[in-house]
Amino acid sequence: MNEQKDNTTSIREQLPSMDTTYALAELFKALGDPTRAKILSCLQIRDLCVGEIADILDMSVSAVSHQLRVLRNIKLVKGVKEGKEVKYSLDDDHVTQIMQCGLSHVNE
Repeated sequence: MNEQKDNTTSIREQLPSMDTTYALAELFKALGDPTRAKILSCLQIRDLCVGEIADILDMSVSAVSHQLRVLRNIKLVKGVKEGKEVKYSLDDDHVTQIMQCGLSHVNE
């Protein structure tokens, strides 16, 4: 019985912190929305402005802006102002890796 307690204690000590676990759950929650997944797929192909994403996905600019705000808040996308518009891109290569792993998994 003592060995089992040692094993569970060892596993518990290796778990991510509660803050990290919460952030991970928020990431997966954001990825769980089909519209946000489509936006990320578009941005994997190339950087785009809100209007371009709205045209591609046949959505309103305000709806796309709302989804981009969610994705920005959890650091999946970033925006760079170019003149009067903001050009959006994936935040870093990790986002591409997450998307590729997810697609690979669902296409098995």
